[in-house]
Formats: sequence, structure tokens, C-alpha cells
Amino acid sequence: MPIDRDRERAKRRYAKRQAALQARAARQRRNQQVFGAVVAVLVVAAGAYLLTRLTGGDGSPATATSPSPSASASASASSTPTSTRSAQSFPSPPPSSLAAGAQWTAKLATSAGDITLQLDGKKAPQTVSSFVFLSQKNFYDDTTCHRLTTQGIYVLQCGDPTGTGTGGPGYQYGIENAPSDGHYPAGTVAMARSSDPNSNGSQFFLVYKDTTLPTEGGGYTIFGKVTQGLDVLQQIAAKGTADGSGDGAPKQTVTINSIKVAKQ
Repeated sequence: MPIDRDRERAKRRYAKRQAALQARAARQRRNQQVFGAVVAVLVVAAGAYLLTRLTGGDGSPATATSPSPSASASASASSTPTSTRSAQSFPSPPPSSLAAGAQWTAKLATSAGDITLQLDGKKAPQTVSSFVFLSQKNFYDDTTCHRLTTQGIYVLQCGDPTGTGTGGPGYQYGIENAPSDGHYPAGTVAMARSSDPNSNGSQFFLVYKDTTLPTEGGGYTIFGKVTQGLDVLQQIAAKGTADGSGDGAPKQTVTINSIKVAKQ
């Protein structure tokens, strides 16, 4: 009968519409899943890039920089100051006994002002021994602090003789005295490294404002604190980076003229 045929046609049209709606909904779900996956990958990649840039690291990308430490984009290599002097290289780190069990002072004479550090050879004997050894060898003289971060993490990174974020003393060693909670108070002095926990070398960072860094990979060695000159760091930070980003070469060129160390 005609009515039955009309009903059948209506049922088929309805079924077709439902199938089309279901197919469209499935496509939308797939698109959302793909978009979400892409966003997740980009977020992870950005975080990893920022961390390696902070950690900076002798023989890697850059803790510390290093420190390594997670913030925002970094300046390009072309905007990073470079040193023209020939960097010294050493086959192995000095023995930890050089500074073990002792407190040291380090006076950094920089182009931006003097900064005095207290170094803890009890909690970080290998790190302090290395810093003292390199300072005594004039390794840090006439080097630039190549990185400033002003978003998310708040550090000035120094200690690379090449000024690029990839230089070091020729040797590497492991992590000591890293905080389990990832908290680095203003005035903290810590080592930069790459993603390799045994990549500490000469690069270090000075924290000018309370900062929290990831603890994955072992964290970053705290080996001292700023006792004078925190205001110098804060004035450098207030001027920002050379390219206006939150992570790059400081707008104010900062050169370490010399470091004098003494046992307390």
C-alpha cells in the first residue's frame, strides 16, 4: 500500500539522517582528540625546550640552564654575547677534598657591580671545589653572563667561557645538595646542567627572586648563597632581556671581570 511505502521511505530518510549525524559527531570527536594531542605535544615540547634552555649545560643545549630550570622562549644565538678569549680546558674535575668541609667566600667583580657569595663546601664539596679551582685558574675572568630569565623562573646564568650557553671547563660531574621540593629562594647560587644529571661543569645561576624548578632528573645543585649584591642582580633583571623576551641575553651586558675566593 502507498502508506506503507511512504512510511518505509520516511524510515530510510530518518536512518540516513541519523547515520550522517553520527558520522559528523565521530569526525568532530576525532578532530578534538587530534587537536588535544597536538596541544599536549606542543606544551610538553615547549616545557622541555625551556628547561633545557635554563639548565643550559656544558656539552648540551642549555638547567643553567641551565639552570634548567621552565620559563618562556629564549633569545637566539645571535643575540647571545660571546667571548673572544680562548677558554681553558681541564681533563678532570679537581678532588672534592679541595673544599670539603669548609665555607668559602667568593667576590665577583662584575661590570654591573660587585656580588659576594658564601660557598658551602660541607653540603656540596665537589661543586665548591670545582668553583674554587676554576676561580683560582682565572677561568671566569672576562666572561659574560649569557642568560637572564624573567618569566616563570628568575635567574641570571653565568660561567660559560664561550658566552653561548654550551661551553664548559672540559670536565663534568654529578648533582649534590639539590632540594627535593625544587624551591630555590632569592639569593641561591646553583649549578646549571643539561638533562644529563652528570653534566655539571662551570655554568652556574644566581637566583634574584624566589623560583621553583623541576625536580625530575635530580634537580640542580645548590652550593652557596648571595650575601651581598642581590640588589645588583635585581637591577640587572629589571632592565630585562636584549630582545624583550622572558628568556635571553641580558639587555645590560654583564661581564665577570674577576672572582676572588677565600676560605673562611
